[in-house]
Amino acid sequence: MTLAEKLHAMEALWDDLCRREAGVPMLQWHRDLLDERERLVREGKARFTDWETAKRRITGQTACT
Repeated sequence: MTLAEKLHAMEALWDDLCRREAGVPMLQWHRDLLDERERLVREGKARFTDWETAKRRITGQTACT
């Protein structure tokens, strides 16, 4: 598979998992992290980044060399 095909396949899998959220198990540490982030949002202490900026940052951190 080409890189583009692999990325497309991953996106299709992710989309499918998102539609079946109730069937995806969540580990307790992940639940705790999400609860903490929700608390920070409620308290106005969370900082947000737009998706395009976040993707660029993530891509830069995970780029294969």
